[in-house]
Amino acid sequence: MKYKITEITLSEYPEVVELWEASVRATHDFLPEEDIVFFKPLILNEYLKAVELNCVRADSGKILGFSGVAEGNLEMLFVHPDQAGKGIGRALLSNAIENQEVSKVDVNEQNPEALEFYRKNGFKIIGRSELDGLGKPYPILHMELEPE
Repeated sequence: MKYKITEITLSEYPEVVELWEASVRATHDFLPEEDIVFFKPLILNEYLKAVELNCVRADSGKILGFSGVAEGNLEMLFVHPDQAGKGIGRALLSNAIENQEVSKVDVNEQNPEALEFYRKNGFKIIGRSELDGLGKPYPILHMELEPE
């Protein structure tokens, strides 16, 4: 299926954070509740405005999945759990690679589905960090797109 990719506006940030939370709860079972609560305001108030945001929408306009890109890095890619497996993540990743020059992504080591998704889409592991960017004990795998 071909999805149309559109930009996200500032007024849609609360909807984006709701989608982020639903996705994280479905895929990041290693995150305790206190860390979801910790990250949520950071996502809303800092992280979203630090990236170029794009999304796939339902016909109603509701956001089904989104990506955030900064300086060639895919900083975030989340799909609502109700929409998983429908090609939305692939469409967002393809758009980021083709139109935003994405060649790198960091993945939580404890999220094997995401790791497999990026591997299937041409990324390879080039490094590992024991802690995440905030010093929390969530190992990060650094991945890079393999040249064709």
